[in-house]
Order: sequence, then structure tokens, then C-alpha cells
Amino acid sequence: MAFTRRILYSPVKPLRPLLLDEAPEEWNLFGPDYRRQQVAEWLFRKRAGSIGEMSNLPTGVRQHLEAAYDFTALRPARVTGSADTTRKLLWELRSGDYVESVLIPASPDLFGERSDRFTLCLSTQVGCAYGCKFCASGLEGWKRNLTPGEIVAQILETERVTGKKINNLVFMGMGEPLANYENLMKALTIINASWGVGIGARHITISTSGLAPQIRELSEQPLQIRLALSLHGATDEVRQQIMPVNRKYPLTVLLEACADYQAKKRKMMTLEYILIEGVNDSAEQAAILAKHARRLHAKVNLIPYNTVEGLEWRRPSDFSIDRFAGVLTGARVTATVRREKGHDIDAACGQLRLKQLKVDRDELPEVSRIKG
Repeated sequence: MAFTRRILYSPVKPLRPLLLDEAPEEWNLFGPDYRRQQVAEWLFRKRAGSIGEMSNLPTGVRQHLEAAYDFTALRPARVTGSADTTRKLLWELRSGDYVESVLIPASPDLFGERSDRFTLCLSTQVGCAYGCKFCASGLEGWKRNLTPGEIVAQILETERVTGKKINNLVFMGMGEPLANYENLMKALTIINASWGVGIGARHITISTSGLAPQIRELSEQPLQIRLALSLHGATDEVRQQIMPVNRKYPLTVLLEACADYQAKKRKMMTLEYILIEGVNDSAEQAAILAKHARRLHAKVNLIPYNTVEGLEWRRPSDFSIDRFAGVLTGARVTATVRREKGHDIDAACGQLRLKQLKVDRDELPEVSRIKG
């Protein structure tokens, strides 16, 4: 699925708020209270394609909403993958920027049967400012935060494009979710609400590169959201090679914030650990990682590095991966190896966006390049 992108030669005008940016009680809407319930029903249950389709609203109300709000948050620019495997979705926002989502079906069980669980990996920012050395999202820098409606729309539009019902969310796409904290919390309210998308908090995971103050702030939220920490190095010396944020929030500070989160939420968290050959895949790192995991009552998700064009890291051998995992399990730590899903469709964060930006630059006329 694709569409033709319109090239904008003049500065982009300020955008109106999205209808999806606000909860029903915030909508600029006149009339009886049940009108808000009707609009929410059209948005989240009937999945209206426009305000004009909301046929049980009076014409005046529809005209008022169309003047006050934008309805469409994003459109599919490219979809890769097949219906029964990981699918990568590239979205074009109203501003002409791109973000990505990834739809991941559950793996077959021992009998080859698939469950009906579909996980969507969502983006929260256009680009990323944190510069993790394995990630394509930050190669073009950070542009802006996504609005709550742009976050929520990724769920609704993915279901529309793929025909799959999403019942599990991971905020692990482009951007650092906790750096867009206010918009993320508002999006979660809409996602979790019975009048909204209706996905339970226990089926939502927020992944962070390690913003310790926001982890503490998140621990005060009533929602029982799961937390995943992109650790990728068991010591400061190793982690700083991979995660620049470690200089601001070293492991002593970060792990203490995670311990506080665990004490308040009492839920098992996940330590995400991308294995990179010759950088963080030693048995010594595995032994120290096991200590961190036991302290935090955390499971470890090992991810063999997914090659990104333009970066020099390499995936370790299967022997090194199995040795690393063996040290963890030998220390009584729950550890899984995420076998590659989506490697052939550029499913690593930001890869599809990078390719599309390159295509756009190659296709822009010379006058556009000069003015842009």
C-alpha cells in the first residue's frame, strides 16, 4: 500500500489539534453530554473514516467539529512483510514527517499453533535525541514529539491496514517514550479507557533507554504498566560505548530508580540487552548482568544485533549468544533469546524511515533542496 507524497515548497502552516489528541470531556463540542459519547463511539468502536461519517450527529455539530479539528493523524506510506509474519508500517504525518510501527504476531507454540496475540511496537517521537549507537532512529536526529493523537492513531490505523486486532503494546519504536512524558501519559489514558481503545495496562510495556527521573515519576502513576529497560551493557564502561545517556544517569542512579519502580509496582520488569560482537557479549558481562537481574527481579530479553546500514556493529555468532544466555540461566535468571523477526524487512527502529528520507531527497527538485 502506498500513496503519492505531496512536496511542500512553502513553510508548513500551524496544524489544528487532532480529535484524537483529546479525551471526550476536552472536546470543543456543544450540546448534550451524550454527543461526546456518540463521537467516541464513532472513533473507537465504529472506526469512522471522517467526521462526515458520524451520521447520528446533527449537521451543525459535524460542521463545528470539522472546523475545530483535524481528523486524520497519519497515512500509510509503505507496508512491508506478509500477513502472517512481522509487518513494518511507515507512516507519513500531517507535517510530512515519517514514523514507524511494527506489528508482531505471537510465535507458534510447541504444536505449531499461533495464539491470537498481536503486539504493536509504537513510536513516540520523530527521530531520537539519545544517540544509542546500535539504533537507526537517531541517525537523522530528533525533530519533535508526537502528539497523543499521533500515538493513538498508530493503533487504529494498523488495525485498519492489516485487519488484525491488536491486544498488546510495546512503546519501543522510534524515540524515547519517557522524553515525551506528558503526551505519552495522555495517549495511555485514551488507549486504556473503556470509551477509548480499551487495551488493559497489563498489556502495555514502556521501554526506556534509562531516564531515571521519569522512571521514578512513572512509578507514581496508578496504571500497572510494565517497564522494560534498554540496558545493553552491564557496567558503565561498556554501556557508555553504546548508550550516551549513561553519562547522565550512570548505572548506580538508574538501577536505584528501577528498584524503586519495582518496589512500588511489584511487577517483573524486563532488561533488554542487544548482543553486539566484541562489545558487550563476554561471559563477564553476562555474570554482572545476572546480578542486576536478580536485584530487580527482572527477566532478560537477549536480542542479537540487527544489522543497520551505516553502522559498524556486528551480530555475535550463535555460539557466543548461547554462551551468554547459558551464564544467565546458570545463575537462575529467566532469559530468552529473541530470534530475529523482521530482519529482511528492515524492522530495526528507524531503518524504513531512513530509506524513505533518502528517496525523498533524491526525488526533490533542486529548488526544493535549496529552500529546504
